[in-house]
Amino acid sequence: MPPEGFHEVRRHIRRNPRPRGKKLGGWTIAGIAAFVWLWGQVFGFGSSDSGAETNKPASTPSVSATPSR
Repeated sequence: MPPEGFHEVRRHIRRNPRPRGKKLGGWTIAGIAAFVWLWGQVFGFGSSDSGAETNKPASTPSVSATPSR
């Protein structure tokens, strides 16, 4: 008779399987990270009013011309 917490399989004593919580595997996490990265490359993350100055035109010219006489 095997001890408590063990069972016998083909004349071998094995430990009983432990209940496991559902975990995310390494490939699943890598796939989610790749999906988020690709989503950011295709659609972007920010909204149009995110405060970035890159899309706004300059209000004054960068070079001022002196009037000729």
